Amino acid sequence: MKHVLNTENAPTPIGPYNQAVKSGHLLYTSGQIPIDPATGTLVEGGIREQTIQVLENLKCVVEAAGSTLDDAIKTTVFLANMADFPVVNTIYAEYFGEVNAPARSTVQVSALPKGALVEIELVAKV
Repeated sequence: MKHVLNTENAPTPIGPYNQAVKSGHLLYTSGQIPIDPATGTLVEGGIREQTIQVLENLKCVVEAAGSTLDDAIKTTVFLANMADFPVVNTIYAEYFGEVNAPARSTVQVSALPKGALVEIELVAKV
């Protein structure tokens, strides 16, 4: 059975989708971009500030489902510029650790919604 999940602690979706969908014991999040949920606008700053906001948004979505980032199984990171990979990687490790980090793919894309520099989606157990 599919259960749609949305929380006020993460940005309102900017299109016809939900923040996450739970199916069985898995949670599939939509990609989060660095939108501040309080203002609805892209956070100011560069890749560091944007990556932190994206991971905070994901954390809120996962927690609303009764899970934590420790339960993440797989992430996909989308970067507007692969040169940002080292900075993203450092911040990512602060949130997921290195030993028990989820599987991950990282790809460079030509553009992201609202001019974001980074977007991350994940699958977690719940």
